[in-house]
Amino acid sequence: MCALFDPPEPRRVSPGEYPVWDQALALLNRDLAATLPRLEPLRLLALASCDADEPEHVHVAMANGEWHGNHLDPDSQDSLASALAGVADAAQETVTELLWQAWPLCPEHGLGMHPREGAEERLFWWCAGERLRRGPAHIQAAVGALDALGETIRTRP
Repeated sequence: MCALFDPPEPRRVSPGEYPVWDQALALLNRDLAATLPRLEPLRLLALASCDADEPEHVHVAMANGEWHGNHLDPDSQDSLASALAGVADAAQETVTELLWQAWPLCPEHGLGMHPREGAEERLFWWCAGERLRRGPAHIQAAVGALDALGETIRTRP
């Protein structure tokens, strides 16, 4: 049990410790590089659990070690699809909260996109443009494929 005044120290997760989350994070980092090229890649950061019977808590963090939100669900390592969904949510929360901006933005509507599962358990960035009467809701790109949109994704404010 952790004392309230003695929180666990975070540690940088080494490549290969969590291979499925590593794969998922590599895809998210492609989207980060395509949309916010000034930022360094996100990384995994671990904290020991306060309960000795629980696994450590792994977070998606900025390069400087800051993160926001809940830890990744250990069960999300069962498949790349579930790992990608968990890592996408965590990455989006960390980037959005620490930079105080929606991420990633739809280049057509300037709205924040959200991960949504499509056919065959593939994960896509989805824009709710229709709800704001700025055009129909749509899938913009697969998670990890925003770089295929080219410069248009970076030119929105």
